[in-house]
Amino acid sequence: MDLGKEPLILFDVDGTLTESGCTIAEPMISALAGLARYAEIGFLSGSPLSSLKRQLWPALNNGIIKMNSHMLPCNGTEYLIPQGTDGEIDFLRIHQASMSLELGDRDFNDIMKALCMLQAEMVGEDYNIPFTGQFIQNRGSIVNWCPIGRGSDSVDRGVFVEADIAHSIREKYIKKIRKMFFDIGVEVVVKFGGDTSFDIFPPGWDKTYVSNHFGESTWDLWFVGDRCGENGNDYELFEQLSPAGKAFETSGPSETIEIIDYYILKELIVKDEQF
Repeated sequence: MDLGKEPLILFDVDGTLTESGCTIAEPMISALAGLARYAEIGFLSGSPLSSLKRQLWPALNNGIIKMNSHMLPCNGTEYLIPQGTDGEIDFLRIHQASMSLELGDRDFNDIMKALCMLQAEMVGEDYNIPFTGQFIQNRGSIVNWCPIGRGSDSVDRGVFVEADIAHSIREKYIKKIRKMFFDIGVEVVVKFGGDTSFDIFPPGWDKTYVSNHFGESTWDLWFVGDRCGENGNDYELFEQLSPAGKAFETSGPSETIEIIDYYILKELIVKDEQF
């Protein structure tokens, strides 16, 4: 335990606190409310703020969670603090990075053109998957490519996941994306985003970016995520915090609650009793 440091428990959202694409459920809200009595909570996601608000709004309407939480969309390259009272939620923006400014307009445009070509290639494949529109999303500090489209519902995502298991679609295409960017001389990182998409961002803009906001000398950081394998967007932060025993890979919300109750909260309560 890091006595004297403020504990901050960072959570991936989709697949960790919520089922894929769904709103946070009441058992998770209760678990987070109990945790918020002993620690600050960081909602750290590759998704944009709009998705976090949609999935987390019931939790943010809980007073103790809202008062002790930090919104960290796009891998923490954006940082906002929830505010407001009486059911009204607003956000104080602390930081926002820009991918196009970091890379330059030419490289950024080359990324977009490459993804358009890959989307056209995907449409020509015989995978029998749905195409719902909104395939490429510029999130400001991350570009997300979703081959079936951001307009997909849970049924569409289920069809894609089954096809992905059968044909290793994303394993095939993550290699194609990385090779294409290497060939055109654009230095970016490509990771799986959730179950259906890819996140593309500048080197160092993975979830370890949060250390720019929460320094090791002041904060005792923990992390829970569901995509901790090498191609997953939780990998770098998981690897950074694992040696201290403060990173956990979860299979979904039910296991996340167990991790909160039986691992994190128990240690925080012991720490609190020592002061």
